Amino acid sequence: MTTRSAPLSTAESRRPIVVAAALEEFSYGGLHGTTVAKVAHAAKISPAYVFKLFPSKESLFVAALESCFDEILKAVEQGADSSPDNTPQAILHTMGGAYAELIADRRLLMMQVHAQSVADIPEIGKGLRSGLERITTFAKRRSRGNDDEVQHFVAYGQLCHLLVAARVDESPAPWAAALSHGIRHPD
Repeated sequence: MTTRSAPLSTAESRRPIVVAAALEEFSYGGLHGTTVAKVAHAAKISPAYVFKLFPSKESLFVAALESCFDEILKAVEQGADSSPDNTPQAILHTMGGAYAELIADRRLLMMQVHAQSVADIPEIGKGLRSGLERITTFAKRRSRGNDDEVQHFVAYGQLCHLLVAARVDESPAPWAAALSHGIRHPD
C-alpha cells in the first residue's frame, strides 16, 4: 500500500518561489532598494500575496537571507566531504575552497553584504547572526578545529567577501596584490 502525502497548499508551494525571487532581488538592490512589488513581480504573484506569506518586508528579507545561508551550508558541507584527509586544517581548507567557488555567484555574496549593512534592524541582525552561527557551528563540529582555526576560516571568508565585492582582482596595483596574496579565486 502506498501512502500519499497531503498535497502542498498553494501558499506552501509558492513560498520557496517567493523566497528565491526575494534572494535574487534583494541581492541586487538590498533591503531599501528593493520593493515587495519587485519581488512579487519576479515571483509572478501579487504584492498582497507576498504579504500573505510574509508579514513584513523585513521578514521576507530574512527568509531570503536564510535561503542564502542554506546554500552556503550545503556548499561548505560538500567541501568538507571532499577533503583529502581528516585534519581540521585540510577540512577547513576544502570548505574554504568550496566557499570561494560559491561566492563567485554574486547574488549570495551581495545578499550577505546587504544583510550586514542593515544588521541594526533587529529582525535582520538576528537572522544574520543565526546564519553565522550555523556556519561557525558546522565548521567547528565538522572540522574538529580549535577556536583559532575556525575563527581564521570565518575571517578569511570575510576577506574574500571584501575582495570579491570590491573586485580587487581587477587592480594590478601592489596594494591589491598584497591584500589578495594567497587567496584562492574561482576560475
